[in-house]
Order: sequence, then structure tokens, then C-alpha cells
Amino acid sequence: MNKPKRTASLLALILFCAAAFAAGYLFRGTDPAGETSLEEHTEHGLKASTNEKGETVWTCSMHPQIQLPSPGQCPICFMDLIPLKKKDEGEQTSLRQIRLSDEARKLAGITVEEVRRMDVAVETRMVGKVDYDETRVRTITAWTGGRIDKMHVDYTGSPVRRGQPMVSIYSPELLTAQAELIQAIKAARDLEKSTLSLVKESAMRTRKAAREKLRLLGLTDRQIEAIVNSGTPSDHITLYAPQGGVVIRKDVNEGQYVKTGSPIYAIADLSSLWVILEAYESDLPWIRIGQEVDFSTEAYPGKRFQGKVVYIDPVVNEKSRTVRVRLEVPNRDGSLKPGMLVRAVQQKKSTDSSPDGNPLVIPASAPLITGKRAVVYVADKNDPGTYRGREIVLGPKAGQYYIVKNGLEPGELVVTKGNFKIDSAIQIVARPSMMNPAIATTQVAEAELPSLFLSKLRLLGQTFASLKPVVANGDLAQAHLAFGRFHKELRLVEDSDLEDETALQWKEYAMLLGNDAMLASEARRPRND
Repeated sequence: MNKPKRTASLLALILFCAAAFAAGYLFRGTDPAGETSLEEHTEHGLKASTNEKGETVWTCSMHPQIQLPSPGQCPICFMDLIPLKKKDEGEQTSLRQIRLSDEARKLAGITVEEVRRMDVAVETRMVGKVDYDETRVRTITAWTGGRIDKMHVDYTGSPVRRGQPMVSIYSPELLTAQAELIQAIKAARDLEKSTLSLVKESAMRTRKAAREKLRLLGLTDRQIEAIVNSGTPSDHITLYAPQGGVVIRKDVNEGQYVKTGSPIYAIADLSSLWVILEAYESDLPWIRIGQEVDFSTEAYPGKRFQGKVVYIDPVVNEKSRTVRVRLEVPNRDGSLKPGMLVRAVQQKKSTDSSPDGNPLVIPASAPLITGKRAVVYVADKNDPGTYRGREIVLGPKAGQYYIVKNGLEPGELVVTKGNFKIDSAIQIVARPSMMNPAIATTQVAEAELPSLFLSKLRLLGQTFASLKPVVANGDLAQAHLAFGRFHKELRLVEDSDLEDETALQWKEYAMLLGNDAMLASEARRPRND
């Protein structure tokens, strides 16, 4: 087949290849509200068709992608087809464009609001309770089996200081070990004048082993030296507090026998505490490790405390749909008590600000979000009643607003009420919409495309081809830069010389490719499938 007669569209060649490649190499990990997949947009690319002559076509009210030249029944649901005529909607600048009369706009109750930049500092509210710092809780255990003869601290809640005597234990095993040390020391002294070096070394090793045995049974170096100096074994061992704090648990009583390793006390240092908060999963984009969070308690009205986020639970509670957030809080004055209920407030400014200042936002009611896609309808300021659908990339939700990462410009008017009705009207005429992202494709001969446009497309195709080795390399930072360059070059492709259906199709594909490139340039992890 001769080149001038080829009917394969260069647009379809480059962009469908891009879609097939991107379906396997794009990244995930961004906000689900704004994520878009090229595979999703192209897998049904040949569903819809239109009558280029503007003649009456027959369609199904339930399946508007069915458009036939004559009446009959829908091949899917077997309902009677209804006539569909193309209406004069003025200049067509988008495949998702529709025009509504004044009466239709009133019935739909359409309202619009301007896209603008604004400070969307989010106030995240959480509730929780004060808890012990687990890294500052120590347990005193019996180093040897025996009988509890004396408890120097005999109730829970007693304050203790580091090195304070806690409990005295009578232990036959300890008594035997002390006698062994005394005998070993005496034997070593008797052999000091011996001329047999082997015997002297054996006595020294026995004395050292006897000391080590007492140390392993819980005696301190000071206690061992006291036994050596007195020459008399002690039948009790005293355990000391390993840290200062408060006794939070007492597991034994005087006169009770314990085994080696049995817990006796648990001591918690309350100079630093944890605050465990419950945060809704929708607030997670605004919570980061290291952030300062203010909170208050019922015990001290008007007093504000502050802690640092040190841990965010990786698992969501399926019943409450919340995530545990842990704060580390200093408590030098002892004001906070474990078990106190707290109410926390975190002030967080958006990190998605542009070089112009505040981030671009739209009301939360403006986008129609379905699965991975977010669709908005933009009102034409110069032609009241004309609306054009547009897929955009959303950032996190900030109160009553969504941050927009790609797809809108300041000053544009987005539909905030009645947008679902507009989408329904677009679905009826079988155009790309929230529920039907399919795009009708028209084959265009290469010779029919402007030469300047073709040259820019070839350069764009080369840039896209260079993405594959970068992604395969696994370097996330380099992949971010590569997709960022592709997105920039895509925006530089001039389409003013394109006409009719070709121009509309290119705008649709450029919008979808731009969204995917934006998502890939900000992805946090690569796809594994």
C-alpha cells in the first residue's frame, strides 16, 4: 500500500501505542480521586460512532453507544431504538461539549463557581487518650527462685527513684552461690605461695566464675564486695529499681514464692508519654511524621499541650475507618496522666502550592469521581449554556474543597450543582462522559495532517519511547523527571492547524495523556504488575 493512501491515523498510531505502553509502565500511589489510566480510556475506543452527514440516526436510550442508520431494536437489551438528531451547538471545541437552553438550565438547577487559588490550611480534628511510653516501661523480675520476705514498695502507684530498694528475696540457690565464692576466695589465698602455677590459675578461675555466677543471680558489684569483705554469706537478695518512675503493676505479695524470671513490679517513667489518636482515613494526606499537634484535656480547660507525630499505623480499623496516630509528649510537670481523654487539632497548610502562591482549588461538589477518574464540567463564559467536560487530576481534599493538580486554570467556571444532569445529557448523545469514557475514532490520512503538527508529534513519540528504559531501570527520581519532560513537551504541541473531528480527538487524547503524565511524575512507587 502506497504511503499517501495509508488510512492509519498517525494520531491513533502514536497515542494508542502510548496507551498500550503506559498501561504497563505507569506508576501508582497517588490520590485515587485523580488517578487515570490510559488503558481505561482506550480499551473501548471504537464503541461510539457518529453520522458525519448530520442525518437522523437511531440509538438506544439505555445504551447510547449504539447508533444505527435505521430503526429497529438494540442488539444489547432489545429495546426499541429512538431517533437521535444532531443538534446545532455552534462551534464544537470538545468531544464532551453540550449546549443547554435557558429552560433546560433552570430545570437542572445549574450553578457555577470560579476556579481560584486560595489558602486551604486544613484543620484536622482527632480524639484519643494518653498512654504510657512503652519504651520507658521496665519490669523487675526475680533473678533467682525463692520467697518474697520484704517488699519495700508495697502498692501500685508508688513513686520510685532509680536505684531504690524494691524487694528482698530469700533464695537457697543464692546462699549456696555465695558460699562457693567465699570458699573459692579462701582457696585462692591458701595457694598464693604455691609453686604450682597450674593449681594457682585453676583457683583464680574458680573465684572468677563464682563472682560471675552471683552477678548473674542479680547481685550488684557492691553487694558482691560486701560479701567478700564480710566473709559471711547473705541469705537474701535485694532488687533495686532500674529507673525512676511510678509502679504501675505489682504482681506478688510478701511471703509468696516466685520462680526465676517471675515478674514482680512494672515501673513506668511518666516524664514522657504517648498520646494515641484516632484519625479518619480521609485526613491521612494531611498527617505527616514529625508534625506538631496541639491537644487539650478535660482536666485542664483552656490549657494547650503539644506533641510530635512519631508513628502512623499502617493498618486501617475496618469498623471505625480510622487510623491510629501516635504523639510523643513531654510531661516533666506530671500534668498528664495515662488514660486521660484528649481532643487534638492539627493545622496543616497544603504542600501543593504552585510558584504563584496558594494551590488551585475547586468546590468539593464540582468533580464527578468514579473509580480512577475525576470529571468536571466547565461553563463557557462567552457562550452561556455551553458546557465542556474535562478530566482532571485531583489532589487531596481540603475541607469543602479539592486541590487541582492538572486540568484547570484560574478563572474558569466549573459546574458545582447540576453537573450530574449535564453528564447524563452527554451520555444520551453518546459522547465521552463520567460513565462512558470511550472516544470515537476517525481514521485520518497522514497527508491530511499539517506538516508542523506531524513533526511535533514525531518528536513527542521519540520522547515517549525514551520513557521505557527509564522506567525499566527502576529509578523513581529519574522516572519522575522523564514523565515531567514528556508532560511539558505535550503542552507545547500546537494544534491550531487541525480541523473538525481531528482537532477534537487530539484535544481529548492530549488531555488524557497529560493527566497520566502528571500522575506518573508524582508517583511514590512503581507498579508491580
